[in-house]
Amino acid sequence: MALGRKRSRRIVVNGTAYRWRLRRRPTYGQALCWTPCAYAVEHAERPGSTLVVTTSQPHPSNWFGHQARPVLPSDVAKAIELALSQGWTATTPGSPFALDQSDGFGASH
Repeated sequence: MALGRKRSRRIVVNGTAYRWRLRRRPTYGQALCWTPCAYAVEHAERPGSTLVVTTSQPHPSNWFGHQARPVLPSDVAKAIELALSQGWTATTPGSPFALDQSDGFGASH
């Protein structure tokens, strides 16, 4: 399923354009800080497999006010480069590619 253009941001990594999106409202688990924040990335012109990145921090809109640093474009660029090095092909249709960067999530909040 392709990301909508609304509320998604464009980023260029190594000359290739991608779109990324963080949910505005957290899921129930994210709101309670049971699960970490996650965002999705896809190729801007020819979406195929979606990259789903799980961070190591709570969602910024969690219900408990736990401090969360915003997801920066530099974080997204690093995640895209890492996923590409691990075999993600953004233009090939298929299942979402999961990149789990949640090490230490339970201990950090």
